[in-house]
Amino acid sequence: MSQVREVPVLWIQGGTCSGCSVSVLNTVAPSIKNVLIDEVVPGRHINLRFQATVMAGSGEVVIKVLEDTMKEKEGEFLLVVEGEIPCAEKGVYCLLGERGEEGISFREWVIELGKRAQAVIALGTCACFGGIPAGRPNPTGAKGVREVFREEGIKTPLINVPGCPPHPDWFIGTLSKVLLFGLPGSEDLDEHLRPRDFYGTLIHENCPRRAYFDEGKFAEKFGEPGCLYLLGCKGPITHADCPLRKWNNGVNWCIDAGMGCQGC
Repeated sequence: MSQVREVPVLWIQGGTCSGCSVSVLNTVAPSIKNVLIDEVVPGRHINLRFQATVMAGSGEVVIKVLEDTMKEKEGEFLLVVEGEIPCAEKGVYCLLGERGEEGISFREWVIELGKRAQAVIALGTCACFGGIPAGRPNPTGAKGVREVFREEGIKTPLINVPGCPPHPDWFIGTLSKVLLFGLPGSEDLDEHLRPRDFYGTLIHENCPRRAYFDEGKFAEKFGEPGCLYLLGCKGPITHADCPLRKWNNGVNWCIDAGMGCQGC
C-alpha cells in the first residue's frame, strides 16, 4: 500500500471579511470534510495547519505553528493568502500575532512565508488585486500579493483566484489540479495569473441575455427584459464561468436573479 503524502497548507487572513473562507467552506463536491479529512486526490492529503476562521487554537501556540512550518517545511508547504495587505506605516493596520511583545504585520507574514512556500494561492479579489480597500484614497496602503511580491523581488509561483467571494469550485479545482499535476505553467494562467480553466471565457460569451445585446435591446430598469449593460453589467469585460457553473451548487447566479454582473 502506497504512503499518502501530507501537503502542509498555511492559510493566513489579512484585510478580509472572511467571505472567501465562508465560500470555500461551503464547497459541495467535494465537501469541506472530504477536503480536510480525506485524500482530496489519490495519494495526497491536505494538512491544514493554520486557518484562523476555523481553528480552535489561538495566541502563541498557533503562531508557533506558523513559525515551525515555515522553518521545517520550507519549499514544501502551500500558502493561501486571503484579504488585502495593508502596507502603509510598515503594515501597522493589520497585525497577526507577536514576537517579543511586538506585533507582526500581515505584510511581514506574507513576505516571510511567501519566500519559503512551494507556491502561493491568492484567494479572493482583495488578496489578488487589493480589492475595495485599495481604491482611492487607500489610507492603509492596501495591496495585492502580486504587487507586494514584485516590490520584494519574491519569485515564488503565484496563482490568483479572484472573486468577491470566489466560487468554491475555483479554489478547490485549482488546489486539486496543483496536487494532481504540479504547479501550472504559463500557458495555464492568463496575464493576471488566473487559471484559464475557470477564468478563460467572458461572462458575456455565455450570458442568457446575450441575444438582447446582439439585437440592441437594452433594459432601462431592473425587472425589464433586455441586456443589462446600460444598468452597469460588467459581463462584457469579466472573465469567469458563472453562467455555466452558477452558484449555491448550481441553483442561481447574478444575471438569472435579474442583476447585472458586478465583475467581482
